[in-house]
Amino acid sequence: MPPKAYNLHAPEGCFRAFKILIAAEYNGITVNIPTFNTKKVEKISPTGRAPVLELPNGTTIFDSNSIARYVARLRRDSGLMGDGSMLMEAGIDSWVDFCVNEIEIPACVWWYPAAGYMPFDENAYQKAKTDFSKGLTILNSHLLARTYLVSEQITLSDIVVISTLLYPFKFVCEKAYLKSFVNVVRWFNTCINQTEFKAVIGEVTMCKKELRAKGQKKEGTKKKEKEDRNDNTPAVEPSKPATVEHTYKVLDKTSPSNFIMDVWKKFYSNCDTLENTMETFWSTFDPQGWSIWHQKYNFNEENKRVFMTSNAVGGFQQRTEEIRKWAFGVMHIVGTEETSLEIQGIWLLRGDSIEPMKTANDDANWYTWTKLAGQDVEPIEEVKAQIKAYWCEENELEGKPIQDTKVFK
Repeated sequence: MPPKAYNLHAPEGCFRAFKILIAAEYNGITVNIPTFNTKKVEKISPTGRAPVLELPNGTTIFDSNSIARYVARLRRDSGLMGDGSMLMEAGIDSWVDFCVNEIEIPACVWWYPAAGYMPFDENAYQKAKTDFSKGLTILNSHLLARTYLVSEQITLSDIVVISTLLYPFKFVCEKAYLKSFVNVVRWFNTCINQTEFKAVIGEVTMCKKELRAKGQKKEGTKKKEKEDRNDNTPAVEPSKPATVEHTYKVLDKTSPSNFIMDVWKKFYSNCDTLENTMETFWSTFDPQGWSIWHQKYNFNEENKRVFMTSNAVGGFQQRTEEIRKWAFGVMHIVGTEETSLEIQGIWLLRGDSIEPMKTANDDANWYTWTKLAGQDVEPIEEVKAQIKAYWCEENELEGKPIQDTKVFK
């Protein structure tokens, strides 16, 4: 049996400590974090640097990856080091080492100046972004047909890489930058929504606008262009870009609808029985201003466990927050772990296109969307029955048991 408690000496919010603490959560190991004391660390760590793990018998382990490996190996049955074979452990070690050289170095050079940990240097900044992209490209290709890096479950390799990506993804990697790395983003969101990750890092909000370092120009080339400009060339004042309103806001102004989403959501939430809601819905539904879509995940073979699949559904709905005012959806996990688990849902959206959903939530691109009702699509009775089942059933859907249901409203 492993010792009951360990002391991890690390500064508050240290991303290198996250991998250790997450591994401890998976293995049920108690790790205490004393108030950080630099002199204490210098005394007990051969390198004088944190993090350093102090065992109950006074022995210490330094280097964050070495500590993470030690904690992961305290329980072999958790699977953090794979199936126990030398081959799988080597695979896990490969990605841990890859992270140190290809991810951690450029990541820190990029976000450290923004956090005020080091001075900003334009050349280093540009090289870090390029090198970081190269590392993400490798990850993205590897994850194309995989849920996790090595095994069919989370291992230490996933924990280490996710912990390293956390702050860049929160502070400097804007949505446009990550657009080419959809597999990485999908995997990242799957992992951070696990209970063990949340226990350490909490809820994660992805970066919307890059946090810039003190003295950093919004466009690195603007200053140089001004210096290179001929003194006789008149300066041209850049025009301010026009503010582009959201598609749904434009629709509300140009094509107002008598169907009020808030009224429907309140009625759905407060009705005596869900069965009685559909008659009211169809009596008020406006097919010219709204549309209904069936949603089916394209990679259901990836769904191995109900709780993991449920986290993926929850993450999908969180990333749809931008259009909450104009969207209502019910998503189900159907089937069994022994056979297959499928993610399916039916959504009510403003307008007659699925594109605003895909724009708001990149994960929507991993689903097949079939229009059930809206402009030029009159739902037949069978389709109405299907919508009723998705929005009202609690136990079984299309002959398969419902494992979990999440309503976006």
